[in-house]
Amino acid sequence: MSETKKTCDLCGLTVEVSGFTLKTKEGDKAFCCEGCLGIYQMLHIDQVTTEPKQPS
Repeated sequence: MSETKKTCDLCGLTVEVSGFTLKTKEGDKAFCCEGCLGIYQMLHIDQVTTEPKQPS
């Protein structure tokens, strides 16, 4: 059974914890921590897509 590990789209480390993801024009990005997510978001602000929130 082979298991594919995701790597952080900013620093390249293995993504151990899910939940640090971002939707961009290039597709979904995964990050190893909140810091990498925030830095990527600041550096690529024009690539980040914002989706309208669904009413609860």
